[in-house]
Amino acid sequence: MQKVFIAGCGYIGERIARAYMDSGADITCLVRSPENGARLESDGFTTVVATLDDPATFPTLNLSDSVLFYLAPPPGGGITDSRARNFIARIAESGKPLKIVYMSATSVYSGAGCEIVTEDSPTVPESAMGKRRLDAESAFKAYGATNTVPVVILRVSGIYGPGRLPLMQISQGQPLLKEDESGPSNRIHADDLTTITIAAAEKGTDDDIFNISDGQPSSMTTYFNACADILGFPRQPQVTMAEAHKIMSPLMLSYVSQSRIVNNSRMLERLGVKLLYTNVSEGLKASLPPHQTKADRQRD
Repeated sequence: MQKVFIAGCGYIGERIARAYMDSGADITCLVRSPENGARLESDGFTTVVATLDDPATFPTLNLSDSVLFYLAPPPGGGITDSRARNFIARIAESGKPLKIVYMSATSVYSGAGCEIVTEDSPTVPESAMGKRRLDAESAFKAYGATNTVPVVILRVSGIYGPGRLPLMQISQGQPLLKEDESGPSNRIHADDLTTITIAAAEKGTDDDIFNISDGQPSSMTTYFNACADILGFPRQPQVTMAEAHKIMSPLMLSYVSQSRIVNNSRMLERLGVKLLYTNVSEGLKASLPPHQTKADRQRD
């Protein structure tokens, strides 16, 4: 029986767990919330409840013969990923996994100039979050090299899907960057990301790095407008970059300030995946919550 360990079993992790359950795998999910752990337990998963910020809460973890998916996000400050390093230090004390798939982000690349980035592009992150992601990549690579464990890295672009649309920002009318100042950004639907991540575990080899996107870049402003249109909300106001620096949150400003086009050809060719949603228009239709389209709102 295949053994799977998912560290950070949240939005994408739970999708991966359920996909493996259909194949009869032995699945263990590490979660932070006791409520989430109880819910997953009731659905038949083995769960471990612990916070990656405090190694003292970790039980003994035996990952022998398991495929490890590490999906936990970095902490909110600094330029190192203490959570990933805490986790690695803990598993170094026990049996080693068969393979590690680490879900990183495209923020490890530079975000200036609207350049096309491949997996061979320089990793010179400008944001603190990108630096934390790159630190985690380095930590997992070092663990893999020391313990002869294959490590596959997925550099993922913006994730969207059911329950993962920017409803709050749209409904509150939070400002967007003017379209003519908003550079290209990249996205991937949650269903496709789940398929890709499992394919990476099956087909990826040591030191493989894959850029993950649907291959159809568009600006953040275009994306938010498309979400507002399909949900039946007014489009958000737009501001210049100079105004954005004054009124946007640091996190949102970091998103709109970066622009890049992610080349996904290696993902498609080596992993052999066929994307369900190659454009945001189709992906959004498959992501709508009940009674949230404009037509539904009018009927109500």
